[in-house]
Amino acid sequence: MQLKNIAAAVIAACAVLSTSAALGHGEKAHSKARPYDAAKVEETAFGRQGDPAKAKRTIRVDMSDAMRFTPADVSVKRGETVKLAAINKGQLLHEMVIGTADELKKHAEMMKKFPGMEHDEPHMTHVKPGESGEIVWQFTKPGEFHFACLLPGHFEAGMVGKVTVK
Repeated sequence: MQLKNIAAAVIAACAVLSTSAALGHGEKAHSKARPYDAAKVEETAFGRQGDPAKAKRTIRVDMSDAMRFTPADVSVKRGETVKLAAINKGQLLHEMVIGTADELKKHAEMMKKFPGMEHDEPHMTHVKPGESGEIVWQFTKPGEFHFACLLPGHFEAGMVGKVTVK
């Protein structure tokens, strides 16, 4: 009997959390560039948050409800700081998250379990329909990295792009 009560409480708590989190994911204004603070910049496997004053190039990337990024492939030079301007041309919320293929796959799996989780990192932007967002990023290492929409179903439908850093 006690196990039944615990299970019911856990289910109820999960329902409340997933409902409030689902609402929360798209409610915050994630589409604005994160403030740059050189003291708080962290190096990742795919680079680091860029100083907007050093971004000499803007790369426009359109997002669509066909679950595609256009262009899906971009090239940057090692050390280059770029502004990725994500334009949501669809009717659904989309996001752009930069990372390695493995990191994006893991994050996509987590998003399936917790679809409304709030996160606001410098390598991601959430963009409401008809709006735009940006990521200012410095690609410090050569290689092939990716960007994706990790909202449940979007990644699985192929909403993934590639960044080649030479």
